[in-house]
Amino acid sequence: MILSRKSFVIRETGYHSVFKGISRSLSSFNNEKNETNKNVLKIKEFTPQPLHIPPVIENFPKKAKVVVCGGGIIGSSVAYHLAKSGFAEHTVLLEQSEIKENSALLASGMAGRFKPNYSEWKLANYSIDLIKELTTAGYDTGWKECGSLSLARSYDRMIHFRRLKSQALAWKMECEILSPDECKDKCPIIDITDLSGGIWIPEDGVCDPDLVIQAFIDEAKQHGVSIIENCAVRNIGTRNGKVSFVETTAGTVECDYFVNCTGFWAREIGTLSKPNVKIPLQSVEHHFLQTKEVEAVKNSENIPYTRDFDGNIFFREKNGSILAGGFENQAKIAYEDGQIPKFPRDRQLPPDWDQFQPLLDSLLRRVPLLKDVELEKLVNIPESFSPDCKWILGESPEIQNYFVSAGMKTIGVSAAGGIGRSLADMITKGVPNIDLYTLDVSRFLGLHSNRKFLKNRGQEVPGLMCRIPYPLDEFQTGRNLRMSPMFPVLKENGAIFGQTMGYERPTYFNLKDRMDEFGMPKFRIAESGTFGKPPWFEFVASEYAACRERVGLADYSSFTKYDLFSDDEKDVVDLLQYLCSNDVDVAIGSIIHTGMQNCFGGYENDCSLVRLAENHYMMIAPTIQQTRSKAWIKKNMPPNCKVNVSDVTSMYTAICIQGPYSRVLLSELTDTELSPKNFPFFTCMELDVGLANGIRAMNITHTGELGYVLYIPNEFAFHVYSRLWEAGKKYNIQHAGYYATRALRIEKFYAFWGQDLDTSTTPLECGRSWRVKFNKDIDFIGREALVKQKNEGVKRMYVQLLLNNHDPDIDLWCWGGEPIYRNGKFCGMTTTTGFGFTFKQQVCLGFVRNFDDKGEEQIVTNDYVLNGHYEVEVGGLRFDAKIHLHSPNLPTKFPDKEREAYHATRDH
Repeated sequence: MILSRKSFVIRETGYHSVFKGISRSLSSFNNEKNETNKNVLKIKEFTPQPLHIPPVIENFPKKAKVVVCGGGIIGSSVAYHLAKSGFAEHTVLLEQSEIKENSALLASGMAGRFKPNYSEWKLANYSIDLIKELTTAGYDTGWKECGSLSLARSYDRMIHFRRLKSQALAWKMECEILSPDECKDKCPIIDITDLSGGIWIPEDGVCDPDLVIQAFIDEAKQHGVSIIENCAVRNIGTRNGKVSFVETTAGTVECDYFVNCTGFWAREIGTLSKPNVKIPLQSVEHHFLQTKEVEAVKNSENIPYTRDFDGNIFFREKNGSILAGGFENQAKIAYEDGQIPKFPRDRQLPPDWDQFQPLLDSLLRRVPLLKDVELEKLVNIPESFSPDCKWILGESPEIQNYFVSAGMKTIGVSAAGGIGRSLADMITKGVPNIDLYTLDVSRFLGLHSNRKFLKNRGQEVPGLMCRIPYPLDEFQTGRNLRMSPMFPVLKENGAIFGQTMGYERPTYFNLKDRMDEFGMPKFRIAESGTFGKPPWFEFVASEYAACRERVGLADYSSFTKYDLFSDDEKDVVDLLQYLCSNDVDVAIGSIIHTGMQNCFGGYENDCSLVRLAENHYMMIAPTIQQTRSKAWIKKNMPPNCKVNVSDVTSMYTAICIQGPYSRVLLSELTDTELSPKNFPFFTCMELDVGLANGIRAMNITHTGELGYVLYIPNEFAFHVYSRLWEAGKKYNIQHAGYYATRALRIEKFYAFWGQDLDTSTTPLECGRSWRVKFNKDIDFIGREALVKQKNEGVKRMYVQLLLNNHDPDIDLWCWGGEPIYRNGKFCGMTTTTGFGFTFKQQVCLGFVRNFDDKGEEQIVTNDYVLNGHYEVEVGGLRFDAKIHLHSPNLPTKFPDKEREAYHATRDH
């Protein structure tokens, strides 16, 4: 192969040296690669696999409290933190090979604090501080606080950096935006001719993951944790839905908890139990390039670890040499069958220079001196990624007391300490030390573990590590999985789709350019591609207007839907009264909105319950709750509870019609009287619609508009849709996507779980105390915590902010995660944001806190919130904001007195 021109284009004619540095080394490296390939082929064709005889392990424990599987960076951290929690003598750590061999063949060791959300930042912050503590305590961790430098080649990347800086300052993390010349000062070996700037985080650093693992292991051993090497897991047994024993190659150990920290093997270990624990994980090839010693690097003080996101690369100094790598836009799948070799030496894949070439080009462009240095090695090893490029943590939904940590995506060391601590807290205290719902393993469905899906998505995910995170970004792979029966006609009518929990959901509609070259409707994926006014603004404005002034039709099919019923009326009512903070013992046909709280009063679920019969309820919950809501219910069922929980999400198509003409439209298609007296707000009736029957119609829209949600058996869905569409033409009916309904609920000040509410948010903090049955002598999960908070007061309050002097055509938009300032002092963050088409202003929802001079949180009152001057910082610029504590009254064409009375009852 020939390396020619400055771009180092690789051609299939053999490596011939054209530069004296790296290129001189490539020839011999290619020969090694070819020899390696030959040897691999010989072994596969002629050498029989050796019979593995497990070693005899003396004094193998028969009982333990916790079995941790995997002696890598996460497993060793879990063992360390369990030991610190007093569980040392009850903890066993199993490693299938030897821990000293289990480290990555070549790891970057880059430990960065900044992460995309507060919870991940807390994990990383704790982890790095812990590495520094271990270093101070005398352990050799290889820690060097060299700082991190991230480079930008584009205007949008700099916008992203400015948004990061706003968050960093709010989190009290030191951070600085740099000019290109200042980037050069921090890292003298880079070329800056094409840079727009960078971001500098001085407290970041590098370490040696192998040494950190050994420090964790040594500490765990000293406290009494049993470390057993050369011991592989064969089966995880259960009893009554909980972990009961672990069968290994050395024997069986009874235990109460099992922690799967097996990295590449986590998915396969998940199949060793019944039921299987689904852990969606895919390995891809990942290259590291290391040079021989470089004088310019060796003699320079503290070269930071540097990332050129627009070039998909990173590099750092390591022992006087340069260690570099990157993430391709289309990764190469490794070990498609999941059969990953046991020993590290066997996991080294042949270097693929063709695959690495774009990254090499980018490295040579950013670090010109690489052209003149000698190559030590190019290593190709597998790295594992989850389908959404986030870590996977938490208790499995399939088996209680079975915990998971996987999908570390090459940066496990930067979060290992925090993850180990959180998993240890879940085991010893029952809850993690911070809210981790965005990383919880229950965010997935079984479809995400499908091998073909993982292969498809796995090629895209690593590239997300470097892609500009534009708002409302969508995956391009793993699409067209779950679709409502209306999908073809929605696509034909110009739907642009987003995906949630594998479900294709229209985000907005655009009739232009909807057909392909053969005259067939195209499948189009939503994208914003900007931090300012999005390209879909006018389309969403039109859909919003239809919902407010005429009739909008939206596909709600992705919502989670469960039926809960029992033979005895008392069983299902008692269970739901215990699980729910609101009183669910309501009249048949009533809809009750309620939270399901944890022991701290935080939301584990935020749902609507419809009482269909004395012993039968239907639960409607956010789409992302499909796995976790059932797991929460099952986990908190009393022994011998005889309530059946059935997932009916895929049995019903949900159509929402909303707007002032929705009642008259539906009345034309049914014989049932729809007057407020016969069909009141927040009730459910079974209707005939058109020629179809058995439609569960609910007088609710989740956006505050007049309208109905129809839950239709799938076989009737297209018929009902067609009748609604035809009858609605006289009212100028219009399709409405998720972006329009999102804008409606933001203006109405509605909080949604997973966006505004999470497991640390209580009803009292978001103005929902009236939905808590304080006046009933009924026990429920979280009652004690909520009563205490009611007596003492809340320390944060949910608010709505309208930005003043903000020009939506010119200024950057709010997209969530912006700092809020009160009287010039940081007081909180936005959650959900959007443009209010009635207000004609940017609208932000979020939480306001009261920090004293020492940074301690104090009680927040209505007076405190209302008597302050507020600003929201958007990409470094602050905009004055008007604050609301109550739902604003928006003008409607045909006011609904019943709904107005309902909204008037909402308080703080």
